[in-house]
Amino acid sequence: ILLDTRSLTFDYLPLPDTATFVVCNTMVKHSNATGGYNERHAECSAGVAAIAARYPGVRALRDVTLEELEAARDALPDKIFRRCRHVVTEDARVLDAGRALERSDLGEFGRLMTASHRSMRDDFEISAPEVDVMVDLAQAFGSSVYGARMTGGGFGGSTVNLVAAGDVDAFVRYIVPAYRTATAIEPLVYLGVGAPGAGVVA
Repeated sequence: ILLDTRSLTFDYLPLPDTATFVVCNTMVKHSNATGGYNERHAECSAGVAAIAARYPGVRALRDVTLEELEAARDALPDKIFRRCRHVVTEDARVLDAGRALERSDLGEFGRLMTASHRSMRDDFEISAPEVDVMVDLAQAFGSSVYGARMTGGGFGGSTVNLVAAGDVDAFVRYIVPAYRTATAIEPLVYLGVGAPGAGVVA
């Protein structure tokens, strides 16, 4: 589902049966998670306030274009700028990902997944070493992994990987021992089967 959380409008997106989502639980949750969430919220709020002083129509980062953010860079500390850049570019990636699924372009969808992870790792700084290892290992599997990224709130948790349906079993046989060797942690792996999303109940 492509959901607009401001208007609560949504669209259903197709997922081709040629690929499967594989969720890999790193079994790691870092203790700074709660404080990290609150800190990111405060940083983004500070960014909105500074940008809105220049662009009065801005109510949230979703109202800001990348060009406007760049133009306001001089008013933002580097960390605040990077936090805002993640949100602004992530909003754009979500819309681009929806269009990619509409045309069954799994290569582009996967590229956006991977770009999203880099942005969460580098600009929003909510990833974790074990999560980055899991993403790197997935990407090293080969071209049948279209994309890989962390999922959830960050600071540990799981990755979601879009894998060609015919290579899912081989991917699971690879990723579990590879992650165990790299981290000495036994991961859990789940297969995500596409299904109709939630809808409005009359």
